[in-house]
Amino acid sequence: MRTIEEIVGQAKTIAVVGLSPNPERASYEVASYLKGQGYRIIPVNPTVPEVLGEVSYPDLVSIPTPVDVVDIFRRPEDIPPIVEQAIAIGARAVWMQLGIANEEAARRAREAGLDVVMDRCLMVEHRRLHGGE
Repeated sequence: MRTIEEIVGQAKTIAVVGLSPNPERASYEVASYLKGQGYRIIPVNPTVPEVLGEVSYPDLVSIPTPVDVVDIFRRPEDIPPIVEQAIAIGARAVWMQLGIANEEAARRAREAGLDVVMDRCLMVEHRRLHGGE
C-alpha cells in the first residue's frame, strides 16, 4: 500500500464525489484548493452540470478519462457503492474525507488493490506535505 505522501505526490486526476457548487461547503473549498495546486478535478454530483468550471458527472462510471484518486464527501453509509465504482473504473486510491470512514468498504477497496485513506482531509495533507497555501 502506498503512503499518503505517495498518493498525494503521484496523483494527477482527482474525482471529487459529492462536490458542491456552494463555495461555503468543505467539498468546494478542498476541490478549489487542489485545482489551484495543479490537480485535474472531476466533479461527481448528479444534481449540477458543472462545478469549478469543470463538467460534473452523475457517477464515477460516467467519467470518460482515467482517475487516480476518488475523494469522497458523502456519508459513511453511502461509501460502499462509490468504492465499487472506484474499483470498476480502475482508480488507484479511495480517499474518505475528514470525519468519513467505512471499514467494510475500505476492506473491499484494499482487496481490489486500491490504496485507502479514511478520516483525513486531502487539502490538509497536501498542505502538510507541500506547504501549500
